[in-house]
Amino acid sequence: MTAQFIELDAESIYALFAQRVRELVAGRTMGLVGVHTGGVWLAERLRKDLNIAAEVGVLDVSFYRDDFAQGGLNPGVRPSRIPFEMAGCHVVLVDDVLYTGRTVRAAMNELFDYGRPARIDLAVLIDRGGRELPIAPSVVGRTIEVPDEVSVVLQREASGRLHLTLEQKARA
Repeated sequence: MTAQFIELDAESIYALFAQRVRELVAGRTMGLVGVHTGGVWLAERLRKDLNIAAEVGVLDVSFYRDDFAQGGLNPGVRPSRIPFEMAGCHVVLVDDVLYTGRTVRAAMNELFDYGRPARIDLAVLIDRGGRELPIAPSVVGRTIEVPDEVSVVLQREASGRLHLTLEQKARA
């Protein structure tokens, strides 16, 4: 069976998302931190579009996930890097899709290993519901409801243009 998918207008969702992040950070000194991989793409683009001077922090939360023992080590694990002082910083944690909240929990745990931020705001391009933990974003580009068997996938062209698709998960 071929996977079915529906494409969403990622660029218009991003434009609204960027405007909401701009309102959140207005007049503040802050640091952007993206969660691999889609969150990093978004944080880098926000940095450019919002003229934020600080370099983007990068988190790969693979070792912080509570399901690490079940799935083992992801072969694509990358090093995390926070290029600014975390202690006392206002951080905007950026991710592409918010689902159960477990990735965000892992990201916050990792952030605290770098120091105690003054504040963490969560900015997500898509909130798809289905939370298993009490995690709520400060900024959302778009909220959608999709069944558990559907994945929300962010892709980026070499030009930086974003694509969002809803894809039926392959049956095992």
